[in-house]
Amino acid sequence: MKKNRTILIVDDEEKIVNVLRAYLEKEGYQVLSAYDGTTAMELFKSNDLSLILLDLMLPDIMGEQICQMIRMSSRVPIVMLTAKTEEADLIKGLQMGADDYIFKPFSPRTIVAKIEAILRRIESDELTSIPVSYNQGSLVIDFQNAKVKVCGKDAGLTPTEYKILATMAKAPNRIFTREQLITYALGDDFDGYDRSIDTYIKSVRTKIEEDRKNPVFILTVHGMGYKFTGAES
Repeated sequence: MKKNRTILIVDDEEKIVNVLRAYLEKEGYQVLSAYDGTTAMELFKSNDLSLILLDLMLPDIMGEQICQMIRMSSRVPIVMLTAKTEEADLIKGLQMGADDYIFKPFSPRTIVAKIEAILRRIESDELTSIPVSYNQGSLVIDFQNAKVKVCGKDAGLTPTEYKILATMAKAPNRIFTREQLITYALGDDFDGYDRSIDTYIKSVRTKIEEDRKNPVFILTVHGMGYKFTGAES
């Protein structure tokens, strides 16, 4: 039985909520449910949540808006349930703070596996005791507490974005292919496509780079992948 693991399912389709609840409770999770955004925000504020499954299309508040409101005060992992597949929609969601997407229609087993993978990555992250400063302190990564600051302010990275940045920062100047970032940062249970890495990288750059189009920390190595080039200071 998993202790203190509470999942909030936000979806206006009762059948989907009931199926997901059954699968998650079988795995030992406590499950809360909301069929609209207003109720979802009330449950978020009154409960200690481990993860939120958030449908984008709700009757009162769009899922992206809910995600943005939650990110103002919490880093709880958010997995969006969506039928949207356009890259612009994915980038928008990631920039607002979503950790991942699951596209409809989906298998309940896939969602359970995704949740397990996200929580396992968060819980098993290898810790570095002393925050590392890069480029005269313009970027600081606190590996122990999974926090990133840019010019002294919280960068607002999601847990998934942090994992990708931390993976590269722990091996500066090493070139990582998309497949390697999926393996090392996201885990073998990640069932998305490798181009998702490009979307995450764009979102991380937006948050840590002074000019996303002319990055100094995360560079693209054309035809190969990405590398972290920040100099410790």
